[in-house]
Amino acid sequence: MKFLDLAKVYIRSGAGGGGCVSFRREKFIEFGGPDGGDGGKGGSVWAEAVEGLNTLIDFRYQQHFFAQNGQHGMGSQRTGADGDDIVLKVPVGTEIIDEDEETIVADLTKPGDRVLLAKGGNGGWGNLQFKSATNRAPSRANSGQPGVERTLWLRLKLIADAGLLGLPNAGKSTFLAAVSNARPKIADYPFTTLVPNLGVVGVDGKEFVIADIPGLIEGASEGRGLGDQFLSHVERCSVLLHLVDGTSSTITKDYRTIIGELEAYSPELAAKPRITVLNKIDALDPKTLSGRKRSLEKACGQPVMLMSGVSKKGVTDVLRALWAEISGGDDDDEKATAWHP
Repeated sequence: MKFLDLAKVYIRSGAGGGGCVSFRREKFIEFGGPDGGDGGKGGSVWAEAVEGLNTLIDFRYQQHFFAQNGQHGMGSQRTGADGDDIVLKVPVGTEIIDEDEETIVADLTKPGDRVLLAKGGNGGWGNLQFKSATNRAPSRANSGQPGVERTLWLRLKLIADAGLLGLPNAGKSTFLAAVSNARPKIADYPFTTLVPNLGVVGVDGKEFVIADIPGLIEGASEGRGLGDQFLSHVERCSVLLHLVDGTSSTITKDYRTIIGELEAYSPELAAKPRITVLNKIDALDPKTLSGRKRSLEKACGQPVMLMSGVSKKGVTDVLRALWAEISGGDDDDEKATAWHP
């Protein structure tokens, strides 16, 4: 299934049915009076987050969604039928944005979240509603309210606890494949990952979700490479895992490239908790590893973890560090309480 995280849709709610002008015509009834029924209500357009979807590809093939109009009222005090509603089924994590591409209409982050996008028009009154003591035979009725037309953008932001960052070929997909059942494409050339991947990982009996996005390069915020369009998928993460290729001779520059692109995209994203890992340590001798670790720690101003996604050395420690950030230290508090009742 092709991954699509942005789609444009055109919606219209149903118009209300018009009221009816009608009078009773029955044998042996001298004064029949009005009996025109009301029009039915037009259908509304809703959006609902459902499980089992992870792409907006369905909206590539259908962009127009028009709800049914209400039926007109009829004689003998018969009310017109209401129009059927339309429900747009979207993946969990979908943002609904107005046509200006800035105003957020709704953010559907949980299964079952539901929002009204366009309300159906009310049906018009039939002439029976206008009957009064001074107007026994009204000959007027209301037309139904028109429907609402809108143009909206659907933008999917994957729901994940941790996000993977790094240059192309930094080992992100290898790491995700090593710790989860996800099977992203892995090869020895850049940009093997073209769309985001999700994987559920477990450590010490706890599970959380990691998102792997295509690698960034210098100038991604200006559209180079695959650009920074996929960074939106890690905006909801609690912690970012920054993988730096240990076999690179320019690890300090590599690190600063990613940080620069994060800051250019969103200062809020750049300020998220971040764990820096020197990857592919199985390909380095101890002296080179020690020197590159010191250089990277100096560049980032915090401790750097060591890992190899291929040999899985240090992987468990990295997962534990991620879980500590995601849980906010709750596990540590529980352990402290258990050891010191």
